[in-house]
Amino acid sequence: MNMALNDLIALTFYLVVWIGYTQFARLRARSTHSLSNILRQLRVDWMTTLSRKEHQIADAALLGNVERTVTFFASSTVLVLAGVLTVLSAADNMVTVLHSLPFTADTSPEKVQFKLAGLALIFVFAFFKFTWAIRQFGFVSVLVGVAPQYRSTEFTDEQRDVFARQAAKVFDQAGHEYNNGLRAYYFALAFMCWFLHPIAFMVATTIVLGVLYRREFRSTVLRALLATKGLEPGPIKKEGAAE
Repeated sequence: MNMALNDLIALTFYLVVWIGYTQFARLRARSTHSLSNILRQLRVDWMTTLSRKEHQIADAALLGNVERTVTFFASSTVLVLAGVLTVLSAADNMVTVLHSLPFTADTSPEKVQFKLAGLALIFVFAFFKFTWAIRQFGFVSVLVGVAPQYRSTEFTDEQRDVFARQAAKVFDQAGHEYNNGLRAYYFALAFMCWFLHPIAFMVATTIVLGVLYRREFRSTVLRALLATKGLEPGPIKKEGAAE
């Protein structure tokens, strides 16, 4: 199968944007307020409060709700994969449908099969991320079960703080994996535009990039979350730094 130059450019652009944004968001969160770092702080606060509460029933229920949401996405990903593989066996029919659409680039069954295989790989990636997140949320459940008891005298305040930070770290890693799975869904939507035209593919990728950046660093919900800690969007101010 010979791919056209514009297809190669579009695919390269897509991969660079996805991988590049993933690394950018991770590094940017170290110096700029984002959903990632504010949720990390709030998870530490949650685990700190939990280690000083007499009962953790409500905490276990909240954690269970989160875990069920991730499980739903993991199950849905399997169904989507099944659908993609089904269409893969009927590439000729899909070519006919694509040729009937206006502004669609010329294609062939081989190219359609290649693109469907790429789409399937994206959802396989998402499935692995979601299932790993589920396991890690399970680890958090174990930590909630062994959290220091409120009336226990075996733990000092320092030990409770260490437990809270480490439990929050596991919680945070689970959240990151869940976020990576959701990000794969966003980029899968952009990938689907490749079936129409390479330019549509690049435009959709750019739109997804803008949506992800705005939600991570400029959204209204970020402002609300930061406000709970007396913070505002923008660079993270180091303690003791001059105003």
